[in-house]
Amino acid sequence: MFRRRAATAIAAAVAALTGALTFAAAPSAGAATGCAVTYRITNQWTGGFGADVTVTNLGDTINGWTLTWTFSTGQQVTQAWNAAVTQTGANVTAKNVDYNRTIPGNGSANFGFNGSWSSANPVPASFALNGVTCTGGVTSSPSASPTRFPSPSPSPSPSPSPSATPSASPSATPSTTPTPGKITVWLAGDSTVANSSGDPIVGWGRELGQYLTANATVANNAVGGRSIQTWLYESAVTSSTNSSGECVLSSTAYAARWQSMLDASTGMKAGDYLFIQFGINDGSPTCPRHVGSARYRELLTAMVRAAKQRGANPVLVTPVAALTCSGSTATPNRGYLTETFDVGSATGTPVIDLHKLSYTLYNSLRFCPYSGDYTSGPVGAFFANDHTHFEAYGARQIAGLVAGAVRDQRLGLAAYLR
Repeated sequence: MFRRRAATAIAAAVAALTGALTFAAAPSAGAATGCAVTYRITNQWTGGFGADVTVTNLGDTINGWTLTWTFSTGQQVTQAWNAAVTQTGANVTAKNVDYNRTIPGNGSANFGFNGSWSSANPVPASFALNGVTCTGGVTSSPSASPTRFPSPSPSPSPSPSPSATPSASPSATPSTTPTPGKITVWLAGDSTVANSSGDPIVGWGRELGQYLTANATVANNAVGGRSIQTWLYESAVTSSTNSSGECVLSSTAYAARWQSMLDASTGMKAGDYLFIQFGINDGSPTCPRHVGSARYRELLTAMVRAAKQRGANPVLVTPVAALTCSGSTATPNRGYLTETFDVGSATGTPVIDLHKLSYTLYNSLRFCPYSGDYTSGPVGAFFANDHTHFEAYGARQIAGLVAGAVRDQRLGLAAYLR
């Protein structure tokens, strides 16, 4: 359960919120080298910020690149995507990943990161690409006014009344319109995320939009009953297994939902977010839903890379917990947690541990012990007709956990929270 907090964006460096700084270098005599860098602060909040960096190669094709710069006021990189970013003191190094190692002449590579700051957040004074300094003119936008981003409504009381229908929803409108432009928050998952899997079941994805400003639109492509593989390939996943015990595919063509999300005109675009939550149905021992540990990592990594290649920001979500009790304590009960964290670590992708957050919430609400009756009382108001699926009230609180984690982990999407 998270508490309401008001996060105030600081006026310092606000001019960079919608602007970009560009650094360029002409090739030196006799050498086909040169570079241009655009560094853009996409959003900023108290103590944190998100940045987008585009490096353009003005020389011959580069096969493997390293971009370096120095922060002047103690900023620290906390998360990165589309590049491996490390920092020693004030010096930052961003190296290519496998899928963007080559930059042709006049071509570009893009990556992004989240960072922290305290006293000020000026843009770096200069950059170097593979040791070649990028210098040149600076372009910035007019100064903008600071904005306030109030938190979503708090989680429910620890002891909701069993006799009344609970009602909790975020504030109807933010106190001010946030500076960031419009984005789409894409969701991929199972029935616990989907808009609905039949009355009265509601997934947390349907309720997430209540915690976001009007500048963020939720596109919920979660589907009930799906493992990560059946979500990606649908009916192409057969009931036969191969020598590795994995379900055989009759075709490698993606399902229409994922094809549409990958399409340049209809799908994910730079600045969007992709939240991925699987792991509930994947543990089935039989095909077509069965997905083994290695295959799960493989498919999750492919989805992450596809989002990053399009400039979108993937966020991995561990599977939301079912309600299982050991006496008076709600206990962990989902698999694929290690696999999800492993992919997050390997790809530099943030992970929201919704599994832990959810069973911790159940304990704060004192759901255990329970009689197995899902028709009355606090448990009946939260869950649908089993210990896994939610009614609208429960889905709203789980969505609130996701929104709270976005704020607590200082993800760039925090700028779009109510």
